[in-house]
Amino acid sequence: MHLNRQPIVSGFLLLAGFWGSSLSYAGELPPPIQALADQGLEIHGQFDAPGGMRGFGASVQGQDMAIYLTPDGEHAIVGTLMDSEGNDLTEAQLDEHVRAPLEAETWQLLADSYWVQDGDVDAPRIIYTFTDANCPYCHQLWQDVRPWVASGDVQLRHIMVGILAPDSPGKAATILGADDPAATLSAHKSGEHEVEASAQTREIEEQVYANNQLFEELGLFATPTSAFQREAENGSVRIDRIEGMPSDERLIEMMGSEAP
Repeated sequence: MHLNRQPIVSGFLLLAGFWGSSLSYAGELPPPIQALADQGLEIHGQFDAPGGMRGFGASVQGQDMAIYLTPDGEHAIVGTLMDSEGNDLTEAQLDEHVRAPLEAETWQLLADSYWVQDGDVDAPRIIYTFTDANCPYCHQLWQDVRPWVASGDVQLRHIMVGILAPDSPGKAATILGADDPAATLSAHKSGEHEVEASAQTREIEEQVYANNQLFEELGLFATPTSAFQREAENGSVRIDRIEGMPSDERLIEMMGSEAP
């Protein structure tokens, strides 16, 4: 179980492909860009643009966008830049300067949450999954991934939340507060010994609250929700996520291979 929890960063973006948090551009902004920032846009990074312009990656309310500063530095244009052949010159810049860094920060937030280890700590593939002790689909996912976990290829890190039933927070706290959280979770998932809600220290209760808060701030709705890394075509590492039970095809994608 990981216990070094950092403060949650607010303003998460739920990617209908990506997750991210508000990672602000640290440089001094030109007045038109600063004016947009003052209106609520989050400015994430700067990139080169044709025609003497300067580009800035930005987001607001979960939507990413590009801002182009005119050469005179006095005007800003929000939108998509096209070349004479109709090619979109904006999408790749947004991917590099907004989505990728936000995903990297989100992955760190998941790592800094309170989770229970499931599988070999040295397993090369890491999957974070939000788990409620009362969630039957979480139980099914636990069963379905056993071949990969048993082989040592994959480790799941169960971020324990309490959202589905009145006793869900108490059960999550019982698991996190157990002498051996991994064994307690395994016994519960396998049906060997079902966990019951029990009084825990305030510290453990706050861990469950922090996990619930993270779940909500990411804009999630279903358990299990699982996050894993994948390599993009350009070689960068990105985050993918599956809400609910994955299909057979998506399970293989999430695990990184066919069942051992």
